[in-house]
Amino acid sequence: MLTLDPRESVRLRRFWRHHFEECSRLSQAYEAACNAFIESGGATRNPRPPAYPPFPNKLRGLPCGTRNRQGEPCKRTDLMLNGRCKFHGGMSTGPRSAAGQSRALANLAKRWAPDRHEAWDERRP
Repeated sequence: MLTLDPRESVRLRRFWRHHFEECSRLSQAYEAACNAFIESGGATRNPRPPAYPPFPNKLRGLPCGTRNRQGEPCKRTDLMLNGRCKFHGGMSTGPRSAAGQSRALANLAKRWAPDRHEAWDERRP
């Protein structure tokens, strides 16, 4: 496992994000070119897939590094765009505003509507 000082860790995470933003930009440009090709009915030249930059060796094996409950750094290396693992990445904790909470409640009611229970009961053996 890589052991990094905090400044080096921040620098590598910025580099991580920059790499994935560059790949995302290339993907979006390629997708736009493909859509233009489809809309033209094949009148334009078929776009070539982009040449993505190679994954940098210094980012291989980069650990999450967030302190866990035991006070040790997280060792997971399957990182998301923000440079943290799925456990420490800061995913959504739910709606905060009253409007968002009401939308979530409406979706919950829609999900567990009585007609869905009846359909489920019919499918059960």
